[in-house]
Amino acid sequence: MASKLEIQKLYEQWIDAWNRRDAEGMAALFGEEGVQIGFDGSMAIGQEEILSHLAPIFESHPTAPYVTKVKDIRFLGSDIAFLRAIAGMVPPGESDIEPSVNAHHTVVAVRKDDHWFIELFQNTPAQFHGRPELVEAMTIELRELLS
Repeated sequence: MASKLEIQKLYEQWIDAWNRRDAEGMAALFGEEGVQIGFDGSMAIGQEEILSHLAPIFESHPTAPYVTKVKDIRFLGSDIAFLRAIAGMVPPGESDIEPSVNAHHTVVAVRKDDHWFIELFQNTPAQFHGRPELVEAMTIELRELLS
């Protein structure tokens, strides 16, 4: 029986690879036809395309590391799970969360041959248009993880 810890570990490996600026490590976590939808809406499908999308990002400019909090993990069957997290970023040279890039992360993970892979990773901006109190509440929740 699969555990929520396995799904959380998969997500943490993705976050760790981003924070290390490791495009190969990130792409390897996806299934053969895994889909990554970025903060700007860009989409890459499959490990090779995900790698070719991420590598130039890391090569062209310094990326901010993520600070994340898993909010929910649910199993949709014995070999498929859903993870929902909130994410913030601390810009290079800074020490605080930048609220304008807060996001919701959604992961759909599938187990094949007793190994979990990401089938969908979606990074959705959490701007809460017209509701600045929600942006602030999320930012405060993420700031708690910095100490």
